[in-house]
Amino acid sequence: MKKTLIDDIGILLLKHGFTVKSLRSGSFDLVARKDITILLIKILEDANSISKEYAEAMRKVSGYIDAAPIVITKKAGSYLEDGVVYSRFGVYTLNRNTFQSTLENRFPFILSSKAGLTAAVVGEKLKQKREESGLSLGEISRKVGVSKRMISKYESGLADVSVNKAVSLYKMFGSGIFRKVDVFQSWKSFPELRKSTVAGKYTDLGFEADDTKKVPFDVIAKKDKEIILTEVGDKRNPQLQPLQKLIEADTLIIFKDKKPKKVPALTKKEFLNFDSAKELIKFLKEFE
Repeated sequence: MKKTLIDDIGILLLKHGFTVKSLRSGSFDLVARKDITILLIKILEDANSISKEYAEAMRKVSGYIDAAPIVITKKAGSYLEDGVVYSRFGVYTLNRNTFQSTLENRFPFILSSKAGLTAAVVGEKLKQKREESGLSLGEISRKVGVSKRMISKYESGLADVSVNKAVSLYKMFGSGIFRKVDVFQSWKSFPELRKSTVAGKYTDLGFEADDTKKVPFDVIAKKDKEIILTEVGDKRNPQLQPLQKLIEADTLIIFKDKKPKKVPALTKKEFLNFDSAKELIKFLKEFE
């Protein structure tokens, strides 16, 4: 069932102009790119099965490559509703129909949170629509079923709207008054303080760098627009090369015994002997 959904989402992305790579295991099943938009997608039958570790790995890698991590699933215990964005450990989670809508530039505005289903109003737009309609705060409040003070809060952007109240506002003013949930928004990286020797060396050279888990590489590093995916050990992951090409990154293999051919490869000692990021990047570019 999961494979069928992966194939379905992959075809959907291709139809909307994305280049798609499928990964057989790890924190994400599909990597998709269209222009500057990069999506790291995990597909599950039930979102409750995703672990915090997997979600953190998705967020970490996304931050370094300016990608959006997304979980696509049918349910999270109960079935997900169309047009609603959920969250699992900080990763946007939605069903197939909602994902298709986003590909068609119809972004949802209902968000599932601890407060239930809510929507964020763009206060200026609500006020503009109300005034254009010639309606007073009191008239709107009676139609929506809240106080005038609450309508004022909506117009000031100081309060979110419950889904029932959002439906009333939608019927009066349409979806344009709501702030859309941009599930394609890229993340920013926040490097961890504890690092391996390799990640620490990247940091010393002026990169942002982190160790990674559940992905086809062991360390990810970034300096300006330069991204390096590093594998540590003699066993190469065949999924690294297609991923590297899609996200326009360089790769480095830090081997122990057997030096791989025709790819940038160094022993750990050789890597630690680099004195500057410029020197390392020059070495990597020689293999292009």
